[in-house]
Amino acid sequence: AANKQLRSLDGKKDRIQILAMLTKLRQICCEPRMAFDNVKHISSKMQACLDIIENYKENGKKIIVFSSFKSALELIAQELDASQTKYHMLTGATNKLKRKEYVDAFQSDDSTVFLISLKAGGTGLNLTAAEGVIHFDPWWNMSAQSQATDRAHRIGQKNTVFVYKLIMADSIEEKIQKLQEAKKDLADTFVEGNDGRITSMTTEEIMDLFK
Repeated sequence: AANKQLRSLDGKKDRIQILAMLTKLRQICCEPRMAFDNVKHISSKMQACLDIIENYKENGKKIIVFSSFKSALELIAQELDASQTKYHMLTGATNKLKRKEYVDAFQSDDSTVFLISLKAGGTGLNLTAAEGVIHFDPWWNMSAQSQATDRAHRIGQKNTVFVYKLIMADSIEEKIQKLQEAKKDLADTFVEGNDGRITSMTTEEIMDLFK
């Protein structure tokens, strides 16, 4: 029934419905607790992210975590609170004064992690104190992802910066990566203000994302 429903969708007319379905799949890959109330344990991806963070903490180094999902960052923040790992968090709702305050603090204090949402972290950040960057979920727009990574590669960076992309095997996340390789102009469907590549994808391309 689900397969039949998918085949009946039109990439242009049913964009909102398709995006909702794609977003839920992406959330399940990142952290099922975002999509299901009855899931209580952390995901394998979350654990991998926390393991990387713990390694940086033990070595007195700083790391940035980017995600498309504010709710994912909030769940990571809960785990950081539990392990008494100091962090700052920046989302699209953070005002300009707080934004500068958090950036300045991260650059000079003893915090380990800066959690940044996709909408907040594209431009205007100088985070050279970080020696690592984690992309918790793959971005549809490669240029936007590169801009985010570059926050740690600004003028004044004296250290090698390691970039980690956490991608669930055999999932929609791998398919996003393949789409990026095949279509370099893939627009960021999940960023407000973009029309999105989804409007021009064929039915078969859309179906392939759900296989």
